[in-house]
Amino acid sequence: MAEIDFNSDMGESFGIYRLGDDAAVLPHVTSANIACGFHAGDAQTMAATVRAATALGVSLGAHPGFPDLQGFGRRAMQLGREEIYNITVCQVGALQAFAAAAGSRLAHVKPHGALYNQAARDGVMARALCEAVRDVDPSLVFYGLAGSALVTAAREAGLAVAQEVFADRTYQDDGSLTPRSHPAAMITDVDASIAQVLRMVRDGVVRSLGGVDVAVRADTLCIHGDQPGAAGFARRIRAALEAEGITVRAPQSR
Repeated sequence: MAEIDFNSDMGESFGIYRLGDDAAVLPHVTSANIACGFHAGDAQTMAATVRAATALGVSLGAHPGFPDLQGFGRRAMQLGREEIYNITVCQVGALQAFAAAAGSRLAHVKPHGALYNQAARDGVMARALCEAVRDVDPSLVFYGLAGSALVTAAREAGLAVAQEVFADRTYQDDGSLTPRSHPAAMITDVDASIAQVLRMVRDGVVRSLGGVDVAVRADTLCIHGDQPGAAGFARRIRAALEAEGITVRAPQSR
């Protein structure tokens, strides 16, 4: 029987600024990727998100990004290997501490935004990320774009890997995500999203914008919590997965 984890990026508010509807999305997902203060989030938001996820039994993950609050971590940055390593250790360690303070534990790490997308193509960046995660806690599961350099680097670092696919993003012919600058980057129709999800989970393929069927392994499925209507998307997708007899649960860390 097929099974998949269902994750969402959360805790991305900052100070007086509010982004996303985490409380409405949380009941429908099995894993939460929580911003760690570099691209979004702050101490108050991290603590509150960890408590809310823990109360619902949702698995906790760190969501490290570039140090880019103004650009929400979605702008390309050229950082050296040591810098990538150190910003990852800093962010994973911070979320790990909040999890421990809430009587829970960190289960996974998923990079955010431009850091994720650049490292998906760049083996040096990917290795710096994965080695940082391993050195903080080798039991953590690493979430990376299916078939990308992130998956290879995580395996080389000895980490358990969950290959990730996306419910609300379109794909290019090479299996990369369509850049957000493209008008068709986001899937805004929930029925189209469900059709893409079920095909990825059941058949192991996704149709690219260019009309190519790209092979993917779907261990964990992401929906972005900051997009309008995210809670409705999450509810409908979760229901569709369960209606197909697909088990939805977080991956088991070591």
